[in-house]
Amino acid sequence: MKEKWMPWKRRAEKDENPFGLLRREVDELFDTYLGFGRPGRRPDRDGGFEVSETDDEIRVRAELPGMDEKDIEVALEDGMLTIRGERKREKETRKRNYHVSEMSYGSYGRTIPLPAEVDKEKVEARFKRGVLTLTLPKTERAKADRKRIPVSVD
Repeated sequence: MKEKWMPWKRRAEKDENPFGLLRREVDELFDTYLGFGRPGRRPDRDGGFEVSETDDEIRVRAELPGMDEKDIEVALEDGMLTIRGERKREKETRKRNYHVSEMSYGSYGRTIPLPAEVDKEKVEARFKRGVLTLTLPKTERAKADRKRIPVSVD
């Protein structure tokens, strides 16, 4: 009977750590309702952040819905790329019989190690329709350090 009223009891027994389960559920709650992506979608798991690499460059794509370019900060230091953003929205409705004032706030931050040395002077950042795209050209030294290894077939 207790399990019907306390569904977390059943899951906690499987995970054997009720505090870890609680933390995951609270993290998912904040990720879902702070406005990053669709409800139930965690931006760090479902493609809201993507890193790709070619011989010449590293490309980073981050979905930042509801943010303006002035609210985004990008920094490159010691081989680490940091993207931060903050969204603030206020809405006020005044009618004859009522007054509604709403505020929402959300922040985003991500730091990743870069897989190769990049030329800081040639980095490009573009922001369009809530998507930030960074192009980070590799240095000549990083390109030269790359060695292709032939694969043979038996």
